This record gives sequence, C-alpha cells and structure tokens, in this order.
Amino acid sequence: MKQLVFFLYVLILICLGTATFIEKLYGTKIVNDIIYDSPWFIFFWFSLALSSFIYLFIRKIHKRKAVFLLHFSFGIILFGAFITHFSGHQGMIHLRQGETSSFFIDIDSHEKVTFPFTLRLKTLRVVYYPGTDTPSDYISSVYAMGDTRVSGDISMNKIFSYYGYRFYQNSFDEDCGGGWFSVNYDPWGILISYAGYILLLVAIFCVLIAPDGGFRKLLSHPLFKQIGVCVLFLWPLDVVEAQNVLSRQQAEAYGTKQIIYNGRLAPFNTLARDFVMKLTEKKDYKRFTPEQILTGWMLYFDKWQNEPMIRIKSQELRHLLGVGEYARYKDFYTDKEDYRLQTYWNKLHQNSKQSSLIKAITEVDEKVAIINMLKAGMLVKFIPEGVRPLSNLKIQIEILYNKIPFSTLLYPINLTLGSILFLFFCMQGRRFFFLQKVFYIAKWILLCSFLFHTLGLCLRTYIAGHFPLSNGYETMQFIAWCAMLVALLLCRRFSFTIIFGFLFSGLTLLVASLVQMTPQITPLMPVLLSPLLSLHVSLLMVSYSLFGFLFLNGITVLFMQWSYRKKMHLERDEQIERLTLFSRMLLYLAVFFLGIGIFVGAVWANLSWGRYWAWDPKEVWALITFMTYSIAFHIQSFKSFEKTMYFHWFLILAFSTVLMTYFGVNYFLGGMHSYANN
Repeated sequence: MKQLVFFLYVLILICLGTATFIEKLYGTKIVNDIIYDSPWFIFFWFSLALSSFIYLFIRKIHKRKAVFLLHFSFGIILFGAFITHFSGHQGMIHLRQGETSSFFIDIDSHEKVTFPFTLRLKTLRVVYYPGTDTPSDYISSVYAMGDTRVSGDISMNKIFSYYGYRFYQNSFDEDCGGGWFSVNYDPWGILISYAGYILLLVAIFCVLIAPDGGFRKLLSHPLFKQIGVCVLFLWPLDVVEAQNVLSRQQAEAYGTKQIIYNGRLAPFNTLARDFVMKLTEKKDYKRFTPEQILTGWMLYFDKWQNEPMIRIKSQELRHLLGVGEYARYKDFYTDKEDYRLQTYWNKLHQNSKQSSLIKAITEVDEKVAIINMLKAGMLVKFIPEGVRPLSNLKIQIEILYNKIPFSTLLYPINLTLGSILFLFFCMQGRRFFFLQKVFYIAKWILLCSFLFHTLGLCLRTYIAGHFPLSNGYETMQFIAWCAMLVALLLCRRFSFTIIFGFLFSGLTLLVASLVQMTPQITPLMPVLLSPLLSLHVSLLMVSYSLFGFLFLNGITVLFMQWSYRKKMHLERDEQIERLTLFSRMLLYLAVFFLGIGIFVGAVWANLSWGRYWAWDPKEVWALITFMTYSIAFHIQSFKSFEKTMYFHWFLILAFSTVLMTYFGVNYFLGGMHSYANN
C-alpha cells in the first residue's frame, strides 16, 4: 500500500508540473480539458485520497490524533473541491444601468443558466485615486427580485449574495454605463472547503503543541546550544562631468513639485530618479542630481540628445547601431529622421529565430519611447487645479526615501558578513572560544540591518498608502525582512541562524536590486485592496525565507562534511547533528506557513473572483512545493530520511520548487499572478 500511495503522489506531482508548461505552450483551455478537468486526473486524486486513508489506518495513525486530524483536513478540502467541480456553476453577466436580467452565461458550457430571480443594475460608479485616472474601486448598486426584493452594493472584494448565487464586480464599460459581473453558485462545495481550511488550522496548532509530537521533541533536544561570527563592507562611487543643466538649487526646487506619475500623486524627484535609472540602469549620471538631468532634457533637449546615457546590454545590437555600451538619443535615428530600431524590428520578424535580438530591441525601444514622451510633453504631468495636493511631509518623506538606496546599501554588507560567518562556523572546533563573542556582536549588527531595512519598508508603506507587497521587487524586500526577523527570533537559542539571516537577506536584496533597477511605487489594482492580500503574501514570504534557511543549512552541512572527509571529528559530528535537528524543526514551520498561506490565498480568491482554486501556475507550483517538502515528514514510511546526508540533499534539491514558484512562474509561465512581475 505504501508503494501505491507514493506512486500516485509522485505521479500527481509530475502531472501538476507538466500541466503548467502545457498551459504556457497551448493555453489554459487545452490544459483544463486534457488535465485539470479530465476524469483520469480526478480519478488520480480520488485514488490517492482513498489509498492514503487506508494506509493511515494500517499504520494506526488514528491513534496520533493531531497527525490524523491534519491528514483528515486534507481529505475534507479535496472533498469540497470534488463537490465544487461537479455541482458548482460559474459564469458571467453583463448589465447596463437600468437593465434587468434573469440569466447568466456559464463559462464552461457557454450556455444560458436561468436565475430563480431577476437582477437589476441601478448605478455603477468608478472611484479613482486622487488626481489620476487610475481606478481604486468599482461600485455597483443592484437589487434582486424573487420572493423578496433585496438591494446591495457590489465592489471589488465585496460580494452580493442572493438565493445562494454570489455576484462579484469584474470590470466596467468604457462609458461607465454598465459592467461585467462574475456569478458563482456553489452552496455546498465552498462550505465544505472552508470547513477543511478551519480544520487544517486546528490540526497545525495541535501538531505543534502535541507533547508526543515531533516538533516538541525537537525543541527539547539537549544538543541545541549556542554557537557563534562577523565584519563590514563599504564601497566608493565615482563621478564624471556634464553641462547644460540648472543649478543644483534651482533643480531641487523642481524636485518638490507634485506631478501625476504611475497613476498617483508623487514628487517630481521620483520621476526624475526613475528616468535616470531607466535610461542608464545606474542611480546617477555624471555628477548631477536626477532633477538636474531631467530638467536638462526638458530645457536643453538639443544638447542632451547627444549625451551617451542610454545603456544597451546586447553586443549584437551595439554592433548593428555602431555604438558602445551607452548610446545617444540621436544614434537611433537616421539623417532623414527614420527610426532605426523599427527597421531592424521589421527585418527580424521575417526570421523569428533571432529572438534574443528582438528582446534587446524591445528593451532599448522602451528607453527611447520615454525620451519621446518627454519630447512630446506627455511624460511630466503636473496636477490639475481642484485636486488636493499631498502634504509637504509626505513629499519630503518620499524624497528622503528616493535618496537612500536601502537595498544596495544592505546587500553587500549582509552578504559579506554572512560569508565570513559561514566560513568560520564550518571550520570551528573547540579551540575557537572567541566565536561566542563574535556571534554576540554579529547579532547586534544584524539587528541594525533589520531596523534599517524596516525603516525603508515603513517609508515605502507610508508613501504608497498600503503595505508594499504588490510586485516582485516589494515581495523580495519582504522576504529579506522576514529572513532577518526569523534569524533574530531564533538566534538566542540557535545562534548559527545569524549566518543564514545575513546570507539569505543579502541574496534576496541583491536579487531585488538586479531584478528591478526602477522600483516604482504604484497604486494597487482594485482587486488587491484587501487585508487578506497582506496576510496571504506575508505568510508565503515567511515560508520562503524558512525554506531558504533550510537550503543554506543543508549547504553548510555538506560543506562541513566535505571539509573533514579525511578524518573523524567529534565536534564536527555534533555540529552536523545539531544543524540537522534544527532543519527538522524548521521544516514544520516552513511547510505549515506555506500551507496556511495557500489557503488564505484561496479564501481571498473566492472573495475577489468567486473561485478559490483556478489551477493558476502560481497556485499549482505552490502546491507542488507544499507536497514536495511534506514528503520529508514521513520518516517512518521512508527510512532514508533518517540519514543525515540524504535528508539535507533532499532539502537542497527541494528548494528548486521554491525558486520555480517564485521566479519561474513570475518570469516564464505567467498567469493571473503575473502582476508580481511588475
């Protein structure tokens, strides 16, 4: 029976991973038809659930109440999904103001489904962010007429329910005279699934506090002692000269002026900073401030179009244009004012094999387009009369935030300290008595890094008006914050976590700096204006941080094993055992945080779209990650996990699913979560 359960488990994991790539190649409808909605896929899940429960009873797991309750909650969740699949209805309905309808269009069959009532749209109102044309919410006033007449509002993250049918705001017509609404009818599946989620939370709590449970036993293990390491890293900046700019004092006066940028009110300083970073992919150009450079382009365009400040990364494109790494605006136009990139683009589309050059042209074209927008007077939009401006305090705080490169200051410091700590820790023996003091100093340096990073997040939160978790750059920042926080919380008992706090936060901050050289602060999409968003993303980021700790811990163990491979070393063996126990303990928290985060996301999706699981690539890979790491808990069924090296190799390889969930989906597979790539 064990072999059957394991075979079905791995088979489903393979099917899930394969399905995401099929969707990328052939589209959502194809993958839904041949995999997700297919009878054989549903049969696999049913077979896995049935065989798993038979195996649980064979192993008498029902006597361990907390563990059995955990597995039982998964069964309830699967049963709820089964009911939803076969009895639920989803569709769309379009209504104009004053219009009444008694049916909706089913999204699967595209047939009309009749309501036992009629629905009428009274008014639809679009609420915008102040001074912009960016919607912050769509609010529709409706009333339903059946046995009784009920009125209510539908907006993003606010549902209108009647007779078991739930209506969700989807979008609005261009003239704001009507809109599209999602319809969901699933009275039993959602209730059962929610019961499963609640049971899961209870089960996780019981597993963590059970006196005879693995987590409590690990916490009380006598091998957990304190151990300990650290240094600083700074680097200079070089500057060059330029001309045709306003004086620094004059340009700074522009910096505080308020403009409409990225769908929100912002100081001119923010646009100027992003303008320079976009073109040069550096934080400065020569020795002038961003305000001096942007105003220079505005006032002395003929001079600045000769400045080589547009970075071209592609060697092939540089060769075509006959320029170096940095090109002038004039280099992109012929003497007859023909746009050279357009000519190359047209030729390349006749030969689709040169996709790398097409990508390079697209990237540089965006930079040229920004200058063209500036030239046409479309880039800088000062706020119109009648719009309430931002307070002077908010303007000054945003300018301060723009001046402090939080990520680029912290990542070299944290990476350097983490690397030094790692080497000392791996080489240590009883002779390194000074390590305790070094770890004590390192803890306070990590605390300073954490507070500095927290300041950056707080400033960004105040500027944006929401917790910064809306895109890839911000979530990487939050992962780094979580990594440092977890290390500080654990270092009193497990002092070696300081190493991972420095290393993992440094790596994620480095990635954040490389991935997005222009970290723009934008207003949230209306659907993201939900408190469940912050909770959902926060839980996932904490779990990713913990998985990162497990990965680094595994690397540390393998390095220590390799460094002493030629001789026995009692201190080394004790240290490896301590690190292994630490990984086993942390695995509980990482997997449980991921599981709770997934199901909080399901509740949020149900409130926003009327569907708690849509087989989106991000959802699928989060599930793959959860299922993969969960295998390591089953030591009694898979004795190999008792072996230290096997266990750590598994954790190192399993981290690839985390990387795929975060980076692979965002930057390759896409899907509904693709906004995280912005």
